[in-house]
Amino acid sequence: MTSVVMDLEKYLLRIGFAGPAEPSLDVLRAVHICHLHSVPFENLTVHSGGRVQLDLSLIYDKIVNQRRGGFCYEINGLFSWLLEKLGFQVTLLSCQVKTAFTGAYGPPFDHVTLMVSLDGQRWLCDVGIGSMGFSSPLSLETSAPQEQGHRVYRIREDPGMLFIDWQREENKGPDGDWVDMCKFTLEPRRLEDFAEMCQYHQSSPCSILFCKSFCSILKPGGRLTYVGRRLTSTTFPAEGTGGTLQTTTRELQDEEIQGILAEQFGIILNSPLVPKDEAIAPTPVVY
Repeated sequence: MTSVVMDLEKYLLRIGFAGPAEPSLDVLRAVHICHLHSVPFENLTVHSGGRVQLDLSLIYDKIVNQRRGGFCYEINGLFSWLLEKLGFQVTLLSCQVKTAFTGAYGPPFDHVTLMVSLDGQRWLCDVGIGSMGFSSPLSLETSAPQEQGHRVYRIREDPGMLFIDWQREENKGPDGDWVDMCKFTLEPRRLEDFAEMCQYHQSSPCSILFCKSFCSILKPGGRLTYVGRRLTSTTFPAEGTGGTLQTTTRELQDEEIQGILAEQFGIILNSPLVPKDEAIAPTPVVY
């Protein structure tokens, strides 16, 4: 295979970022939201006869040249490269996501997230966690609520572990219920540390990546999500209104799915997709 040239400017063009490329908080926030609006969170390679490998040049070719998306190891792995090229100090962290379908946290190295250190402050960045994700970096310097549009997030610390919780807009406030999202440590990791779990997620009945074919992208004011044979459009409430999410779902025929992916997400698959939407098996061990 011909080696892939990883071009910073082409990557920035892919995500629609045209501002000054310098290591500042404004730039960090801008490239974060640009990435979320441009690169889908998807696992379609797994369901179209392929296999994901943690090789940054291959991931770059997929996301930048082929204009695809990917799942966390791909998207956040490549995003870390982009941030480093822009001059940011980036640390990869191992994160365990609490799955809504099973109510359990995933195993260690379940998810990769990023910590950026800038001007003595630490920021959590994540452009590869789908609908649970935050649109702008979260400060690791406070346990106070951090409001972002229709959700509020907080980072709390227990001995040896940090947790992210969130509230929806209609539920926010001191008396609102917090929903567990994920837990992580600040121990530095390398992308290759996640290789075993990357393969696990592509083959385990305990993983959403194996059990469901999906593609999801953040839109201004909402989110568009394909799962199995369904397409769901979500509209967020206007900020400060205390409203609820509005969703519409359309059932899809198998023969129209690849057209929908091309038209709505800009994704062209080289191999036929096998739609999948199966129940996720509980993890055998509670972590």
